[in-house]
This record gives sequence, structure tokens and C-alpha cells, in this order.
Amino acid sequence: MADDPRVRLDKWLWAARFAKTRALAVEVIDGGRVQVNGDRAKRAKLVGVGDQIRIRQGPYEHRVTVRAVSERRGNAESARALYEEDPESRAARERLVAQLKAAPATFYDGKGRPTKKQRRDLDDLKSRW
Repeated sequence: MADDPRVRLDKWLWAARFAKTRALAVEVIDGGRVQVNGDRAKRAKLVGVGDQIRIRQGPYEHRVTVRAVSERRGNAESARALYEEDPESRAARERLVAQLKAAPATFYDGKGRPTKKQRRDLDDLKSRW
């Protein structure tokens, strides 16, 4: 842990393993997918113990409370000690996972590029308009 009770948001996201690299953490923050205490945050925003952070990653949303700060990335166990996730957030994410697993898988049944005959048919159709 650090002597300073606050650390930059991008470093904290990286240390808490919400982003694989600091550059990816910056992309998530600059994309507007991170809020600190309800406000859109910048990468240099200082976060401290007790701050509420909302992180959207793909279809999932994490709402966490900062429990500790660190500028160093450790193992997964030490990363989990940096935050506490809201039980409602965890339940909503688990419901979404179940919905995504239950959804039918979409697949492409096409054969790739059109054949010469299919291209001619498309050209004929386009020329009629």
C-alpha cells in the first residue's frame, strides 16, 4: 500500500485488475465508462478510501467502493482487497451472465463472397432501381 492515501484513477484501475494495462485503463476512462462518486472522471482523478466507482466493461457494470489504494499491481487476491463490490451490482451482473448464456447463439450461414452469377443478379437488381 502507499503512504499517500490517494492515487490516480488509471493506476488504481490497473492495480485492482479492472484493466490489463495502464493504457487500457486510460481508454476506458477517456471513453466515459468510469464514474467516480457519480461524476465522469478523468485519468488523473485522485481516488481514496471510501470513493464509489462505477465501471462499465462491455455489457457488464461494476459498482465498487474503494477499500484501499495501491500504485502497484499484485496478484488477484491482493487486487480484490482494494475494493468491495456492491451486492446489487454483483447480482445484476450474474443475472446478465445467465441471460447471455441462455440466449441462442447467432451464426453466419453464408458461404463467403458472392459467386459470379450472384454478382450479376445483384447488378441486374441494382440497375432496375
